[in-house]
Amino acid sequence: MIKIEDLSVAFDDTEAVKHVSLDLTDGEVLGVVGESGSGKSVTALTLMGLVSDSARITSGRVLFDDVVLREAGRPCDKMLYRKYQGARMSMVFQEPMTSLNPTQRVGRQVEEMLRLHTELKAEEMKRKVLEAFQSVGLKDVEKIYSCYPHQLSGGMRQRVMIAMAVILHPRLIVADEPTTALDVTIQNQIIELLREINRKQNNAMLFITHDLNLARRLCNRIAVMKDGQVVEQGETDAVFQNPKEMYTKRLIEAVPSRMKSARAWKSLSEKENLSMESRTEDGLGENPTQRGGAEKKSILQVKNLSVFYKDGNNSLFARKKKQCVVTGAEFELYSGESLGLVGESGCGKTSLSKAILGMNREIEGEIIHASIRPQMIFQDPYSSLNPSKTIGWLLTEPLRARAALDKSQAMSREDMETAAYDMLHKVGMEDKYFHRKPSQLSGGQRQRVSIGQALITHPGMIVADEPVSALDVTIQAQIMELMQKLQQEMHLSYLFISHDINVVYRMCDRIMVMKDGRIIESGETEEIFNHPKEDYTKLLLGSS
Repeated sequence: MIKIEDLSVAFDDTEAVKHVSLDLTDGEVLGVVGESGSGKSVTALTLMGLVSDSARITSGRVLFDDVVLREAGRPCDKMLYRKYQGARMSMVFQEPMTSLNPTQRVGRQVEEMLRLHTELKAEEMKRKVLEAFQSVGLKDVEKIYSCYPHQLSGGMRQRVMIAMAVILHPRLIVADEPTTALDVTIQNQIIELLREINRKQNNAMLFITHDLNLARRLCNRIAVMKDGQVVEQGETDAVFQNPKEMYTKRLIEAVPSRMKSARAWKSLSEKENLSMESRTEDGLGENPTQRGGAEKKSILQVKNLSVFYKDGNNSLFARKKKQCVVTGAEFELYSGESLGLVGESGCGKTSLSKAILGMNREIEGEIIHASIRPQMIFQDPYSSLNPSKTIGWLLTEPLRARAALDKSQAMSREDMETAAYDMLHKVGMEDKYFHRKPSQLSGGQRQRVSIGQALITHPGMIVADEPVSALDVTIQAQIMELMQKLQQEMHLSYLFISHDINVVYRMCDRIMVMKDGRIIESGETEEIFNHPKEDYTKLLLGSS
């Protein structure tokens, strides 16, 4: 059905895709994996006719049922694409906040697919939209139908995008990181939904992901991309069990797992025990680290905290009402500790973190900080980075803000730029990105900039809201290692929010499980994973 033949795509002097050839038959699921910036999304956008006008097709062509959609030396035929986009081929985008219209309610946006391609009446269109919302795991669908995108969590917005893509059952679905923002239980529902649609409708799917475990579960074949080229492709089991290229082997080895983490944990514990023994023999006392079992120093106390949002209805009187999204949260975070917070999308994780940092003051209860200038790594880097500024400016802005509050922290322009370049290197980026803007970076690269912003002032505490969710597995491993290294060097404390159970297992000393705005279970990481008490916790662990 789909043929991509010798495709090359260039932006100015940079060739983002180099001689890529892929084919896709009816009913087949082809996974495209690789690091951020490897050309996965550009290939998909070119196929869909959505690549920017600045892109040039320098070689090759794209065919759908032998109809040439794109070809080198020929401009994009937008009228031709309109016959295909939405009805025959649709796309689930990586970042729903930037692909949904912020001025329209999400129900109306999904209905647009039906208005353009069907002749259904208004009541029937709404019914189909509500059914689509239910099929992708959304609850209270009537309320969600009337919400604006900013009123939904990141995971909810992603599910709305998936509902929009599948509502007409197109023959081809291009899924660009469709489960990045979703927790493990909803992730499983979405994967099962895509598999069911694939089976019932016999449609084809181009599944782009940095999560190799998902690709292995869903895809019939795998294509591995690096630096704009397909370096290896074949049947899924063959690629995973007997990878031919060293790059493919490195991708597979970088996938986080509990077995790898358990070995690393054991090795670390043994080293710490030896360190403690030597310190005791030297008369220096116990090792003052959390994992070593020494005295704990509280850096954050949360006491009986409830968090509210004002009702967003148009009525003047309704605006005075408050909706409680977090109820009775109570916990402590200690110096040098990583405390994990897990739960489904919409359960209140991000709302709790924003209240802790003072970004939402509609609260009841107590929040007591012992750290100076705590920072946050946001879930959606594109909406948190100023699109009009360069990466260098964005990285030096926290240094300028710190100097504005404390004159003794002032730095020269040269020193700030040096610190920014150093941080670029630490988060795995090259000097050439210093003068680029967020729109010129991939999703994973933008997330690394967001992480660099939070780390550059060396804060005592960081709230990390899905800090590695948009990263491919190799960079994900680098960032986690970087965060752990900085934690040891600077005695950082992390409140680490994630839907990836294996990432939480690797990163965190203790874990809190959240459901419907309440912390229902907490404890040491090993205890939670080996002996969960709550049924919901068991469900989360089983889903991973």
